[in-house]
Amino acid sequence: MLRFALLDASHGTEHTRRNFRRELDAALVEFDVSAGDLPPDFDYDAVVVTGSRSSVYGSEPWIDDLLDWIGSAADRGLPILGVCYGHQALAAALGGQVESMGDYELGYREVRTVDDDPLFAGIDTPFTAFQAHSDRVTALPPGATRLAENDRGVQAFRRGNCWGVQFHPEYDQSSAEEVARGTDLPADRIQRVVDGIDDDAYDAACRTKRLFDNFVEHVRRHTVDEPPA
Repeated sequence: MLRFALLDASHGTEHTRRNFRRELDAALVEFDVSAGDLPPDFDYDAVVVTGSRSSVYGSEPWIDDLLDWIGSAADRGLPILGVCYGHQALAAALGGQVESMGDYELGYREVRTVDDDPLFAGIDTPFTAFQAHSDRVTALPPGATRLAENDRGVQAFRRGNCWGVQFHPEYDQSSAEEVARGTDLPADRIQRVVDGIDDDAYDAACRTKRLFDNFVEHVRRHTVDEPPA
């Protein structure tokens, strides 16, 4: 079985590891990177970086250490998938730019692909995905390709074996509601988002989960072509 390093930046949010365990067909070696726990080496088939309430430009000491580790993993050619904060951390580690939006993108929203890439094979465009972020990638890393976007900016990019997606394909309905209710947005806006976390929206968003299978398949091919040293 493939062996992935799961870099959990969620500050111990209970649903984070549950969701990725469910969606990734790989053995996950889990690290609480928001507590300073980083992998001691790069002996993995791939890396997945989770969401977080932190900002990549924040002053918490673990953040720079995480960005350095991600950059080193990318230099070694390890496949990496960054989700939400992970997308932003990957962009920053590779030389891109992340800034505050001055607002929150929250709830099920449409995203459209703008470049053909195997990560989105079998996923219609536009597609539905749950969003929960107040930062965004404002400049892609050198050599990166924008793969998806919406009216709030970059929603996915690729550079080599590294992909970032701004949205949360791993969320179930309970995760989406928990995150929405945990924001400090006005109560009426939160309630509108919660009301939109219905079966139809979730069923539509579930079609986007295919990107996890696509990523795993890429890793499987990569390990055959370039077995780890």
